[in-house]
Amino acid sequence: MGEIVFVGLGLNDEMGMTLRGLEEAKSADTVFIELYTSVLPAFSFEHLEELAGKKISVVSRKDLEDDCGRVVLSAGRLGKAVLIVPGDPLIATTHVALRVEAHRNGIETRIVHGASALSAIIGLSGLHNYKFGKTVTIPFKENFSETPYNVIAQNRTLGLHTLCLLDLKTDEKRFLTVKEALKMLGEIENKKKQGIVLNDTIAVGLARAGSKAPSLKAESIGELLKFDFGEPPMTLIFPGQLHFMEAEALIAFAGAPTKLRSMTT
Repeated sequence: MGEIVFVGLGLNDEMGMTLRGLEEAKSADTVFIELYTSVLPAFSFEHLEELAGKKISVVSRKDLEDDCGRVVLSAGRLGKAVLIVPGDPLIATTHVALRVEAHRNGIETRIVHGASALSAIIGLSGLHNYKFGKTVTIPFKENFSETPYNVIAQNRTLGLHTLCLLDLKTDEKRFLTVKEALKMLGEIENKKKQGIVLNDTIAVGLARAGSKAPSLKAESIGELLKFDFGEPPMTLIFPGQLHFMEAEALIAFAGAPTKLRSMTT
C-alpha cells in the first residue's frame, strides 16, 4: 500500500512551494495538481514541472468532488502520490474529504503545509488575527444571499473583524471584485437598514496577497467603490473594534483616513 501526500503550493506562483514539498514531488511515483480552489497570478505550470522533474497531471473539481478523488486514490494504492494544492492543502474542505476517503481505504496520508491566503491576508492588513470572528464567502450575484451581511453584523456586535472571501470560478475565469461585493452588500443594506454597510463605513480591500505587488486599501465604502485594485484574487475585510496599533497599521500601509485614530480602544 502506498500513500498520498498533500502538498501546499503557497501563494502567487510555483516558487511558493516549500523545499520539503518540492522534495516530496520529486520522489513521488505520481504527481497531481488542482488549480480550481484558488488563483495564483504568476503561476507557471511548465516551470513547476521543470522544478519537480516530473510530469504533473491536472485534476479538476469533477475529479476530486464528483468522482470522489478516485484517480488520486488509485495512484495512492499503488505507490506514492502527491497532490499539490494552492495555498495550504487542507484549508479547502474538498481535500479533507479526500483524506478521509483515503483513510477509509487504508491509504496512509501526510501533509506538507504551505503559506495560506488566510494568514497572508490578515498579516497584510495589519489587523490582529485573534480579533477576527466568523469568516464568510461572498458568492456571485446568481447565488447571493443575506448570509454575508448577517455574518458581518453578528461579528460587529462582538467587536470582531470579518474576513470576506470573494467567490471565484477559475475554470470560467470569473473572479468577484471588491466593487461587485460592496454593491451587493449595499443592496442588502438598503433592504435591512441595520447600518452595517453604509457609504461612510470603513472597509479594507485587498488583492493578490502573497504576491510581489499586492494591493491594499482601507477607506470608506464610498471611496473603495472608486478604487482600482487591479487583478484578482481579491478579499474584503470589515473591521470591528480597532486596537490603536491596528489603526496605525491601516493608516501607514493601507492609506486609511487618520480619523481611525479616534475610533480605537
